[in-house]
Amino acid sequence: MEEDILRRFIFEECGVRGEWVRLSDSWQNAKLNQHGNAVVQETLGQALAAAVLLSATIKFEGSVIMQAQGDGAFRTLVAQATHDRKIRGLVRHAGEVQSGHLESMFGEGRLVLTIRPDNADPYQGIVPLKGANLAAALQTYFVQSEQLDTRLWLFANEQVAAGLLLQELPEHKDFKTDWERIVMLADTLTAPEMLSLDCESLLRRLFHEEKVRLFDAEPVRFECTCSKQKIEYALRTLGQQELAHLLAEKGAVEVGCEFCNKQYHFDRIDVQKLLADKLSIYRADTGTQH
Repeated sequence: MEEDILRRFIFEECGVRGEWVRLSDSWQNAKLNQHGNAVVQETLGQALAAAVLLSATIKFEGSVIMQAQGDGAFRTLVAQATHDRKIRGLVRHAGEVQSGHLESMFGEGRLVLTIRPDNADPYQGIVPLKGANLAAALQTYFVQSEQLDTRLWLFANEQVAAGLLLQELPEHKDFKTDWERIVMLADTLTAPEMLSLDCESLLRRLFHEEKVRLFDAEPVRFECTCSKQKIEYALRTLGQQELAHLLAEKGAVEVGCEFCNKQYHFDRIDVQKLLADKLSIYRADTGTQH
């Protein structure tokens, strides 16, 4: 069984590309510090599978961040995947989340997809958080933002998160009959099949009469990108007055990463150094001499 793997494939005679992902250890590690009932956990698993699939559609080094926010019981869902297949995610909820359409879980909300290249400005696409599930909302995003027919199937349970993505190739947009046939075959997919079969077996089950070329496996793993340097930058933005208030109240500044639960401790001397470094950076940026 292929675990923590992304596989790309292409229908050589149909102008359709595809991706398949299966997360196991990476899924277990990603949800270790994220709490909620089975509905919350499964939705996070689906989101992480989707983030990996979406990260494989970008042509540069960077990351894809999917964020769903609403005013219902399920408040925030974040899933991030990098170009080299590192994933992390978080959830926030208020009360018990019941299974149902996105509107019943999140209330009034929106889905924000951020593409963040390492060496360029990020850009975002935003769609209403509506539909039967995350796959439906993401399909709306692709129709509105990419103008490419795209379908996703996302599933998760306690052990595994998995996903399948199909997308028409831009140069074959006029070949709708082929696209419709491939999607009709994929729609016969069941959750037990998606969560138990390896990629080759699944493709053989769905598309045994199609000519499919399968590419090499790409490993996926959980890895949080938090760091002391990033936390220091965030603290500097709070300003001297707010940091002084935190020190007076608690004697130190404690910051925890919501993705991996790593704790960062800053005592009074650490905070004074942070503020001194901020002043030095300001003087260097403005050319001020002291």
